[in-house]
Amino acid sequence: MVDPKSQNRLNSEQYARLKAEAAAPFRGLRQFIYVGVGASGLIGAFVFFFQVLAGRNIDTALPNLAIQLTVVGLMIFLWKWEKTRQKSP
Repeated sequence: MVDPKSQNRLNSEQYARLKAEAAAPFRGLRQFIYVGVGASGLIGAFVFFFQVLAGRNIDTALPNLAIQLTVVGLMIFLWKWEKTRQKSP
């Protein structure tokens, strides 16, 4: 039998953290992936932007730049969406 007043009980902060993790598992991992993929897209956009600016391989660099900017935009959208979902219970 477990004594409800024992030392093994969770305090309210620990309980709230565990409850939030149960409601949205792997939130931290998803946010890490958003940052990583967004940074990768930003680096790619930087490279393709300067290729377009230099006038080299414009026929391939321009679509790739558009793809990289789309990836960055998508990661920003997902990051903000995750943050708004985190605020509302």
